[in-house]
Amino acid sequence: MTQRVMGRRGFCGCLLGGAVALGVPGAAHGAPDFSLRYALASSMYGTMALGTIVPEMAKTGATHLDLWPAPHGNQREQMESMGHEAFAALLSRHGVKLGVLTHYDLGPFALQDEMRVAAALGGRLLISGGSGPANLRGTELKAAVAVFAEQMKPHIAEAEKQGVLIGIENHANNLIESPDSMRWLIEFTSSPHIGIALAPYHLPQDPAQLATLIRDLGGRLVHFYAWQHGMGCHEKRPKEQELLQMPGRGDLDFVPILEALRKINYGGWTSIFMHPVPRGIPILPTADEVTAEINRAKTYLEACLSKRSGG
Repeated sequence: MTQRVMGRRGFCGCLLGGAVALGVPGAAHGAPDFSLRYALASSMYGTMALGTIVPEMAKTGATHLDLWPAPHGNQREQMESMGHEAFAALLSRHGVKLGVLTHYDLGPFALQDEMRVAAALGGRLLISGGSGPANLRGTELKAAVAVFAEQMKPHIAEAEKQGVLIGIENHANNLIESPDSMRWLIEFTSSPHIGIALAPYHLPQDPAQLATLIRDLGGRLVHFYAWQHGMGCHEKRPKEQELLQMPGRGDLDFVPILEALRKINYGGWTSIFMHPVPRGIPILPTADEVTAEINRAKTYLEACLSKRSGG
C-alpha cells in the first residue's frame, strides 16, 4: 500500500474518523443518526478469564475486544496460553471480534510482531504511548515530535503492510501528551495508519477544549476513551470515588465532546474506561457488576447524544 499524502483536513472527510481503516461504514457528515461503536477493554475485568469476559461483551453492546496484558489485565497472555485458534473460536461462538491489542508494555517501537498477530486474527488497532522526553513546550516540543514521527516511519510502513492502525494515546508523562503534541504528530505523519487514541482523563477537564481538539484531529482520531479524571487513578480511594472516572459519575460534561465526535463523523471505537487501584483488579468485584457499571455509563453517553441532537 502506498503512503497517502494529504493535509490534516483531508483526513476528516476521507477516513471518516478511522471508519475506512477499521472497516466500519461511515454516515453522512454530522448525520443525526450518528452512533458510537463500542470496544470492550479486557482490563475492566481485571484478570478474569477470557471465557468469563467474552460472553459479557454482547450485554454491553461491544462488538470488538481490546486485549490488555499485565499488569492491567492478563488477557493477552491468556490468549497465548489458550492458543490463537481457540481464542478465535471463543470470539466466534459469541459473535464478537478482536479489535485492539493495547501494549504500553512494549512501547511504540516494538509493535511489529503484534501487528502481525492482530492482522492474522482480524484485529485492526494497536495502542501504545508516545516515547520521548516529557514536559516539553513550544519549539522544543515540536522538534521532539518531529523526531518521534521520523522514528515511527518503519513502524508505520509495517502497519500499512499489515492493514492495521497504530494509535498513540496522550498518556501522562509522555512526549505525546498535550493537545499541541497531538496536533503536531498528525501534521508530521501523513499516513492514515497512525493516529491518536484520545484519553480525556489526561487532559484539562474542559468540555469545550476537548471538543475543539477532537475537531482538529478529525479523521486522525482512531480511538476514543470515554474516561474522565474524577479523583484520579493512582491513590486508593473508596470505590465510589474511584468510579468518578466513569462517564456520568464525575463532573465532565460529555455532551459537547460527543457532539464533536458527531461533527467529524467519528467511525472508530469508543471504550468506556477507567483504571482501578491497584491495577489488575476488576473495577468492581464481579463480572455482573462490571458489566452493569459499563452499561450505566453507556446509558449516560447515549443520553448525551440525544440531548445535543434534539432527540
